[in-house]
Amino acid sequence: MTEYTCSAKLADWITDFSVTDIPAPVQQAVEHTVIDTVALAIAALETDYGVAVRQAFTVPGPCTVWGLDSGCDMSGAAVINGTCGHGEDYDNTFEGCPVHSGVVVVPALFAAGDAMSLTNADVVKGLVVGIEVANRLGLVAGKSVHRAGFHPTAVLGTVAAAAGVAAAMGQTRQQIQDTLGVAGSMASGIIEYLADGSWTKRLHAGWAAQSAVHAARLGAAGFNGPGTVFEGVHGLYAAFAPSIQPDFSSLCDHLGTDWQTANVAFKAYACGTMTQPFIDCAVRLKNKGIKLDDIDSMTCEVGEGTVHRLWEPLALKQKPPTAYAAKFSSPYTIAAGLLHGDAGLAQFTDEAVTDPQALALAAKVHYKIDPNNEYPKNYTGHIRLQLKNGSVLEERQGQLRGGAKQPLSREEIIGKAQANLVFAGWQAAAASSLERFATTLFGNLDHPFSARPLATLSG
Repeated sequence: MTEYTCSAKLADWITDFSVTDIPAPVQQAVEHTVIDTVALAIAALETDYGVAVRQAFTVPGPCTVWGLDSGCDMSGAAVINGTCGHGEDYDNTFEGCPVHSGVVVVPALFAAGDAMSLTNADVVKGLVVGIEVANRLGLVAGKSVHRAGFHPTAVLGTVAAAAGVAAAMGQTRQQIQDTLGVAGSMASGIIEYLADGSWTKRLHAGWAAQSAVHAARLGAAGFNGPGTVFEGVHGLYAAFAPSIQPDFSSLCDHLGTDWQTANVAFKAYACGTMTQPFIDCAVRLKNKGIKLDDIDSMTCEVGEGTVHRLWEPLALKQKPPTAYAAKFSSPYTIAAGLLHGDAGLAQFTDEAVTDPQALALAAKVHYKIDPNNEYPKNYTGHIRLQLKNGSVLEERQGQLRGGAKQPLSREEIIGKAQANLVFAGWQAAAASSLERFATTLFGNLDHPFSARPLATLSG
């Protein structure tokens, strides 16, 4: 008897799942993901890395590069949109594991939708399946993928987006299993960017998106992939998460009833996920009217699993070498919150991260590991601030603002998109056009899909 593998279980769910089964919280999460992802990608088009990735992928084609009149082939659009969407690390995430589903799944599905003449219903099904699978893969992984030196978005996102494209294409059960098996061999992405703030993490999302499309095309063509891609001796988790014995119930159980898509989190600040609650603490301290020159030191209680990415080497994190590196520096992001009362796109420019006042504050930030910290099941923040006169102020944030326990409202999601588009020189009304596009996907399921309105966001 053939073993009933995880990929077989996913394939059964995907083929049986209908867009008419999508509950309202899942629809809302997908609409918000589209709005958030597209606005971020457009905002990054003229950045140095945005220009570079556009110069590297120039094959013309029918697929929309969001914010541009000229189209690309399917690979180019997926790479450019995904890289730009993830570039500022301001995109959606997941509290069970910091996997950024939106910037892999949305670029992959929109490129496939344009290239393969899919309907809105096809693309919607793919978006829901891709985000759901990404989050469930993350629940299995926890912090183990990061611990092994890999980026969860690059590794898990490739397979999840491939599942989404397979769903949108209407693949058979066997084709879906082959697609997943092939995608496992396309997964990659090391986190050595942490050493110098270089750009490779930005590329991970876009590369995963285009890999997902190719994996789905191979699966559809009958190219075999291992059926035990998840649980095998040499499978995805053995390769990228060797420190754990995976519990695949989080991946395979209650599909279609316990929706992890509804738990997607949206960032309030333009930086690493685990820094966000600490920034909230810093902003509240600023609002108490503290004079920055009166601060002697700050100590933060942190989860052990965050230290190697956000706190060490401490001297480097207190003086990040680039604006991008500053996004993964808890000392700098806390300093930004204290200095500016925010940590948006404007706080991660070359000028902002070399501001002597910000660096002086960052140098006062230290940490200690809290063995009872809930990370990665919950993201919390804490700052114990000591003034030079000996008095102490303390702030705690019990959860991620923007996450399942404290979600951002639709108005806040639209406001964030508007701010990002305006930062890039677009009119504020573009955010309303983007919202209409996202809601139209669900409102006109039988219509042919086209991402072309995202080229101009007019009307």
